[in-house]
Amino acid sequence: MDRVSRTLRAADMSGRASAFASRTAARTRLPFDFSAASLRLVDRVVNGLRQGAGDPAGVAPVLQELGAYVGEVFVRQAGARWVDFDDMTSELFRQPVGVRTSDGRAWNPLGKVVNRFELGPGESVHELFLLVPRLPKSLPLSRGTAGGLRLPAA
Repeated sequence: MDRVSRTLRAADMSGRASAFASRTAARTRLPFDFSAASLRLVDRVVNGLRQGAGDPAGVAPVLQELGAYVGEVFVRQAGARWVDFDDMTSELFRQPVGVRTSDGRAWNPLGKVVNRFELGPGESVHELFLLVPRLPKSLPLSRGTAGGLRLPAA
């Protein structure tokens, strides 16, 4: 995990995502509106970064902002919430934060954006969102899984 990602905290992620969306929409007029459809735009932006990037470390801050945006879409559209991962989960996902859905599963939107950058179109953030259950936000969070791994509730 790089130095920048260790400073990420769940409590800061919604604000980061909102600031990124506002700044980017004002500069580029791209519709970062926290809709599920906007995740297709994230996939395209990451594709553009892949084509233009010489050094992956140079785009790491942008990938983190895009990951924060993706996670915030999960929060707003699927009733997820931001969580700080425990040491085991953080090591597994190679990220210190993620989101947990109402069914208790942990999701790694920041890592998915990095995977899209490193591995290409097979790692679609839009397609990941389609896997996320849309349960009412009012249901209590419980124990769940992430890719078959049982994770304690945060």
